[in-house]
Amino acid sequence: MVFIVLASLDNVAIGLVPPLYRPIAADLGVSEKVVGAVTALSYLVTAIAAVCWAYLGDRTRRKPLLMVGTVIWSVGIAATATVEDYAGFLAAQLLASVGLGAVASVGFSVVSDLISPRRRGLVMSFWGLSQGVGTLVGTLLAGALGATHWREPFGLLAIVGVVATVAYLFTYDTRRGQSEPALAAVFAAGEDYDYRITRADVPAILGRRTNRWLILQGLTAQVVFGSLAWLPQLFQARALDLGYAEPTAIRIGAIFATIFQLGGALSILGGLVGDRLQRRTPRGRALVAAVGILAGIPFYVVLFFLPLRLSVTADASTGEILGYALGSLFTDPTMALAFLAAVTALALTSANSPNWFSLIADVNPPEHRGTVYSLGNLVNGVGRAIGNSMYGVVLGAFGGPSGGAHAYATGLAVFQAFFVPTGVMYYLASRTAPGDIAAVDATLRARARSTLESQVAQRNGDVALADRPVDGS
Repeated sequence: MVFIVLASLDNVAIGLVPPLYRPIAADLGVSEKVVGAVTALSYLVTAIAAVCWAYLGDRTRRKPLLMVGTVIWSVGIAATATVEDYAGFLAAQLLASVGLGAVASVGFSVVSDLISPRRRGLVMSFWGLSQGVGTLVGTLLAGALGATHWREPFGLLAIVGVVATVAYLFTYDTRRGQSEPALAAVFAAGEDYDYRITRADVPAILGRRTNRWLILQGLTAQVVFGSLAWLPQLFQARALDLGYAEPTAIRIGAIFATIFQLGGALSILGGLVGDRLQRRTPRGRALVAAVGILAGIPFYVVLFFLPLRLSVTADASTGEILGYALGSLFTDPTMALAFLAAVTALALTSANSPNWFSLIADVNPPEHRGTVYSLGNLVNGVGRAIGNSMYGVVLGAFGGPSGGAHAYATGLAVFQAFFVPTGVMYYLASRTAPGDIAAVDATLRARARSTLESQVAQRNGDVALADRPVDGS
């Protein structure tokens, strides 16, 4: 649980910048689109760095790597709070991105070794949820502290990062493969699972058919999720269309985006359903993800186009806006419908997350999981960077920020089309997963037998040596 909580902090860092595009751009003297490009590039750098961190994590001790990565992103976030120009902002964000790559990839490897296959979906839903909550906290923190002084939330998060580094000292050093039923006898006998990844394993990793679908689906899925980083701007635009000043609009955008993304908490249900269906058929997790991704599309579209009704004062505080937003869910049918659409959309598409995590653990041996996760995350980063940067282009085609909320909503709706090939790839993964799961289980059982036989042979050899006469006769 400690690893899950600490892992959420990297997503707080990721969620800070998008709600603050306008004030950052104004302060640094650049366009909003150029600041958005930094977010897109940061996604890509984080994903590339994660591959390197994960490979090291699959070969060496993982806790020290997590501590080093946390220090690096904390320094980058602290530097962001002090930059004076765009070049400094870019450099600070990219430094933070390098450290963020360690937390996700190495942390996943650790968590996958703590969970038995029967409960992977449930626990991985908490892992994914912690990251979603982290993003929401980042969005809310940006709106609450950054509306008038955009640097404040970055300074606060840098301090929290230092505390997180110290917290890692008190975490348990997880043994690789310790939750695998096929390896239970090995650990019961006091032995360790000593297999580690090598460069020669890469062709086998990519040759595993389910891995290919799990990695490739992230390209199209994250194009959509990358575009959703602009969701606070949609609500900001609605507030600006109603005549609110920019600081108040920033608070409104951050708060409403946070509230409407609370449906991500229901990823726990997706993990539970995946666990239950997986016990019936090894296709279960992939089928749950496929259905969830495709079924969420119409609910997102409804959310984007529903109007935002506001009756708060022009200089309303964060607390006043939050109170109004929560109250309107019970008093305003339009707001209630928007919230229901958001919760349903997030609940359905969030089923993707725990089942993707679990499938990576199911179809790969322990020494490959961090690397496979990071390869998937690399493709995710490319997709998210494409979605985030392409959205600015698409928004321009519909009139840009001057086009108001309708332009933002139309752009977000267009990007939902990328969820269709994602659902298809999960269906294809459901067809290859059974064979890959069986192959991994057979490999682990064979390795367990080999380890135990070697232990017995060594003990017999020690006994024979002890029985020999001292003079060797």
